[in-house]
Amino acid sequence: MHSRAMRLEGKRALVTGASRSIGRGIALGLAREGADVAVNYRRSREDAESVVRQIEAMGRRAVAVRGSTDSRSDVERFVAEAHDFLGGLDILVNNAGILKRTPLLEISEEEWDAILNVNLKGYFLAGQAAGRRMVEAGTPAAIVNVSSAGQAVAAPNLTHYCVSKAGVEMLTKQMALELAPHKIRVNAVAPGLIETDMNRADIAQDDFRERRLARIPLGEIGAPDDVAGAVVFLASNDEARLVTGATLFIDAGQTIWGA
Repeated sequence: MHSRAMRLEGKRALVTGASRSIGRGIALGLAREGADVAVNYRRSREDAESVVRQIEAMGRRAVAVRGSTDSRSDVERFVAEAHDFLGGLDILVNNAGILKRTPLLEISEEEWDAILNVNLKGYFLAGQAAGRRMVEAGTPAAIVNVSSAGQAVAAPNLTHYCVSKAGVEMLTKQMALELAPHKIRVNAVAPGLIETDMNRADIAQDDFRERRLARIPLGEIGAPDDVAGAVVFLASNDEARLVTGATLFIDAGQTIWGA
């Protein structure tokens, strides 16, 4: 193991949608740097408990808290459970998100609402619930919103998804502005093409992979750990103490190329 000091020693974190993919990578990344972690999940308790066990194996405390981020009552409950178990909250990572590929003219009102409710309203609800507790505690804290390169560039069949992520960019700035007097920093990470269980089948198809890589200057597909490292940096009050209201793109250059 590293001989250096852990960057988040003694910090208490809640990660939404942490039972798999990027959320899981972030939860484990925070724990590796010394944080105790509440693992929020919506469906698979088994997956969430597996993340909890991995965190406990690192000598950290962890708990699985169930709930859907698009429901105010669920959010209030699981934020309270996380806060009570950990004895406070120093870090919130809003990560729970959903994606569906549907042409603009075929998106139903129900599908629009489902995407916006989880991807945008969910971040607002969890940010507000955790933010109130952070303000009450009166100690410096950090919120990191997992956005997407889609906040900056349009993509075929992802109107509702990209609009929700553009909303996350401004929500991040608003939260950062209003929570700054309380020394609560709020930032976003915007991943590009990251291989997860949601898109692994797509990436395995040569035509999909080649089409996407053709628009990525560094020619690299990311992994959840690439996102976790950025979240750890933004969550650290020592390393990122002057960073708030910012979005860090982790997209191998995808959004700089208007091709």
